[in-house]
Amino acid sequence: MSKVYGLDETEKRKLSFLYNHSGIETRYSVIDDYSQPEELWDFIPNHKENGFPSLEARMRIYDKEALVLSLGAIQKCIDSIIKANEITHLITVSCTGMSAPGLDLQIAEALDLSPNLFRTSVNFMGCYAAIHALKLAKFICDAEPNANVVIADTELCTLHFQQEYTADNAASSLLFADGSAAVLVSNNTTSPNALSLNGFFSQVAYKGKKDMAWELSSKGFLMTLSGYVPQLIEEDIDSLVASSLCHHKLTKDDITHWCIHPGGKKILQAIEDKLNLQKDDLCYSRTVLSKYGNMSSSTILFVLKDMMNNLHSKANIFGVAFGPGLTMETFLASKK
Repeated sequence: MSKVYGLDETEKRKLSFLYNHSGIETRYSVIDDYSQPEELWDFIPNHKENGFPSLEARMRIYDKEALVLSLGAIQKCIDSIIKANEITHLITVSCTGMSAPGLDLQIAEALDLSPNLFRTSVNFMGCYAAIHALKLAKFICDAEPNANVVIADTELCTLHFQQEYTADNAASSLLFADGSAAVLVSNNTTSPNALSLNGFFSQVAYKGKKDMAWELSSKGFLMTLSGYVPQLIEEDIDSLVASSLCHHKLTKDDITHWCIHPGGKKILQAIEDKLNLQKDDLCYSRTVLSKYGNMSSSTILFVLKDMMNNLHSKANIFGVAFGPGLTMETFLASKK
């Protein structure tokens, strides 16, 4: 970032400070540039004076790479549980790429799924979109007991690296990364790590609608990410959790695990402080943030997977993610 933006020494030190205090150690990208010497870069220009990629160029990479990642995630998800031809419903999730025919049809064709497959897409909802997809999957399974619903959630955030050096662009460029996750939701399958989805609850804090936003432009997708977001979440998280628990007729003491979207280091700290959680309560969220960064909507599924793989007894899991609006989506899951 320092070289591409041509930053002076003062701005370089500021940027280095932000990186060193981000809580992120590694991130991943589908763009080859980031793993090569900068003289070999062919997508992101070496200097800001050289024209940055158009939206069309960014979407061409999305169309190619999102399918590969999604198929890999789906195969790992359903392996030894169901065969691909037993998938009855497909939900694709993304806010970093769109086209028609889109990722849902690409996946259906690649896996040779039924031409009568139920398909729907959750697009442009931001970091909470995976919870919305889980909610849709539960609705489907409640209505159709024999359904095997697969969610494919793929976000390629690094495609939208921007030419102008602004506070929003700097924040999103050091925080966001690429990732893909898949979930199988079904009444008919069993696995050692399986959870029950018990319910959902959402709340919008309209006062934050200008502090977190995501817009289309000819230069790629533009992120607005105000420094007030952690403060806004801190102000509202207590009432959100209380309302959600009341909705489910539970208390905070009933929750054994907290599956929190790691939107950033400050957000996790604000939630931990406001809810009076122990540091270990957010260990899965902090680990995912450290290893992968913020992969937008797929991030909370990474947290949930790590949690599922380490549950050895009964558990009540409270999950929450945040996105434009400012929208806060929650879910409750359990292991019996």
